[in-house]
Amino acid sequence: MTTTRQRPTRGSWWVVEFYRSAVGKKWVMAITGVFLLGFVFAHMLGNLHAFEGPTELNEYGEALRTIGAPIVPHTVLLWLLRIGLIVAFALHIHAAYALTLVNRRARGDGYQDERHYLAANYASRTMRWSGVIVLLFLVWHLADLTWGVPVVNPEFVPGEVYANLTFSLGRWPVALLYIVAQVALALHIYHGAWSMFQSVGVNHPRFNLWRRRFATAMAVIVVGGYLTVPFGVLFGVLG
Repeated sequence: MTTTRQRPTRGSWWVVEFYRSAVGKKWVMAITGVFLLGFVFAHMLGNLHAFEGPTELNEYGEALRTIGAPIVPHTVLLWLLRIGLIVAFALHIHAAYALTLVNRRARGDGYQDERHYLAANYASRTMRWSGVIVLLFLVWHLADLTWGVPVVNPEFVPGEVYANLTFSLGRWPVALLYIVAQVALALHIYHGAWSMFQSVGVNHPRFNLWRRRFATAMAVIVVGGYLTVPFGVLFGVLG
């Protein structure tokens, strides 16, 4: 009697299967969060060229477009970076949304400590609204200083980074929008940097003080650096 060997069914890639789990989504949140935080930190340092003057800031803007030149064609590496950021943003947002749904389904579990639940829920809600504010501000920021949409920045001139920046932030409503967005970014960075370690399993009372200090330092340094620019424009240091 002969038996027919059954061919194994072809499953999904292990990466996809891992991402489908809550642990996988937390790891994606952490990894993309590190990538995005690195970009935010580097962009903050670049903005500080404004205090060196128009020439230095404009040269910095041009240097971003010519990264890798003459070996790499003009703007190629910049666009690769932009694509990477878009992918990281998309994965970060999708993982956050999916984990929110998971947490909502888990709310009925009666064994959760009430104080722990309230604290976690507050942090989760803060992360959601601060993330939405930062995302909406990013769209505005791109329309203002990258795309030069006339209704957003009617004085936009391609390549004139310093003039575009000082004109835009010289308007009180725009400066206020910028400041509010940085406050939201500070909260998002704080909660993100704090929970990032927990997401990858680094969660022990021995490390909690270090985690809190790290999260606080990152939020203060990054957002403090960003806020120097609008305040510099409003108080006449720049412009």
